[in-house]
Amino acid sequence: MIFGITTAFHGAITAKDGAVVQSNFRDYPMARIGEAPKAIHVDLVASTARPGGVGEPGLPPVAPAIANALFALTGERVRSLPVRSLLA
Repeated sequence: MIFGITTAFHGAITAKDGAVVQSNFRDYPMARIGEAPKAIHVDLVASTARPGGVGEPGLPPVAPAIANALFALTGERVRSLPVRSLLA
């Protein structure tokens, strides 16, 4: 969830002189506590299938959910990430 929020609000991988600028979390901004929900509720569905990913499947829908929430709030569609420009 937090990495999905990071992707929506801050996520940008940039290149300079043919190399990626961001090398690790020290120069890739992560969502701060004030940008995170006060609570995150997770349901794990019981299954007889072999174990698979638990955290990874939740990442892709976070940014679209934030984009839809911003559309509901502002009436303006988000067409690119990060959404920092809409929040200024």
